[in-house]
Amino acid sequence: MQKPEPLKNGDTVALLSPASAIDPELIDGAAMALRAQGFEPLVMPHAKGRSGSFAGTAAERLADLNTALANRAVKAIICGRGGYGAVHLLDRCKPERPVWLAGFSDISALHALWHRSGYCSIHSSMAKELTHRLCSNNEANSRLFEILRTGRMPAIEFGPHALNRCGHARGNLLGGNLAVLDGLVGTPFNLITPGSILVIEDIGEAIYKVERMLMRLRLAGILQQLGGMVVGRFTDYRPSNDWADMYPMIAGVLADLPFPVAFNAPIGHIDDNLPFIEGATVDLSVTPEGSKITEI
Repeated sequence: MQKPEPLKNGDTVALLSPASAIDPELIDGAAMALRAQGFEPLVMPHAKGRSGSFAGTAAERLADLNTALANRAVKAIICGRGGYGAVHLLDRCKPERPVWLAGFSDISALHALWHRSGYCSIHSSMAKELTHRLCSNNEANSRLFEILRTGRMPAIEFGPHALNRCGHARGNLLGGNLAVLDGLVGTPFNLITPGSILVIEDIGEAIYKVERMLMRLRLAGILQQLGGMVVGRFTDYRPSNDWADMYPMIAGVLADLPFPVAFNAPIGHIDDNLPFIEGATVDLSVTPEGSKITEI
């Protein structure tokens, strides 16, 4: 996996909305945050647009993405928001140079596109997070800018969890929104590759739907080939008659698989969604004292 070059002061960062429409003020706020960091924001023509629930037609959103990629001055692309719609662009865009792409949620589809092209990207904050947490001591944003400036991922450490399966693993760190990743299995954009350390998170999905996704990955033989798993936060779900909690269900699906599993990673639809580099080679350590993801 090839990493884009680190950014320096004065470099251009494109802001675009490849999926759902966003409050235009959040794009403006993200541009302010980038300027405060010494970068030059480039707001793409349809970043603040709207076409139904999307930020533009598929053709308009694709044009913004391809134009940003074609502009050699653009060193990074930060997505406005997720929602739904990035999947419309996958078979019509082929990144031909390494440019940092940053975002999460539905942007997991674009991370899959970058991975297929052989480039690393960043699962991270987007416009809302940059706008509402401009303070310099916000850890998620600070880590994002550190990655952009250094090309290296700060170690992610988090505490022990009763459902953890201890062990060590080394592999490419990949993943994101489980529903998006599950929807790409069986396509040329499948992100879940053998030997990888898979990160999963989601929002608003019923427990049985998450179980159905994981069972499909099991039945396809995909989970069995992983090197490890990092379970991020599953938010805004309701208990069911079968499960009061999402995480014991996930642990049950993974119970007989041989790799280490780290629960409660600070990754997902949460205030402090710590960034990670998609495609980075990392060491995953899960011990009784806690878990740590370290780029090698």
